[in-house]
Amino acid sequence: MTLVAAAPRRRLGASLLAVVAALLLPACASFAPLPPSSADDTFSGRLAIRIEPNGSDAARAFSAAFDLRGNPGAGSLALSTPLGSTLAQARWGEGQVSLVTPQGQRQFTGLDELTREVLGESVPVEAWFDWLRGRPWPGAPSSEPAPAGFEQLGWRVDLSRFAAGSVVASRLQPMPAVVVRIQLEAVS
Repeated sequence: MTLVAAAPRRRLGASLLAVVAALLLPACASFAPLPPSSADDTFSGRLAIRIEPNGSDAARAFSAAFDLRGNPGAGSLALSTPLGSTLAQARWGEGQVSLVTPQGQRQFTGLDELTREVLGESVPVEAWFDWLRGRPWPGAPSSEPAPAGFEQLGWRVDLSRFAAGSVVASRLQPMPAVVVRIQLEAVS
């Protein structure tokens, strides 16, 4: 990667890391596994991502409010500050993935490339539509689901607090370890 290509990523990463880390509040409603996804699912709440230190790389973390809509094939993921300012919005569908930030718009070949470029690590956004419904994504093999969770795509999905709207996904391998904590506020 050249320094020219790394600069926009650092600016975007710095702006995301600058978001004030808000505490994830427990939801008032109780969540149970939901029926199969529809063409226009909507999930919203708060998310926090932590990438553990690895070698000379320092730990990285950020949190944001999120709004996830659509499905793995076509949808959007908006991230905003606690005050409602948009940090970034990813959109995908029909072989196109774009990211719009205050710095401009960029195109990617897929969500994996987008998350790897923005976060420095791949995060399986496609699987979130099912993980946030308390079940494995049908697009990849998984361990046998249990009330406390399952493993899929190299991630351990913890559903032990799913009734309170909390999903925690941890990737231990390959290094560095990555933890995604999601507190749902609304599902439709």
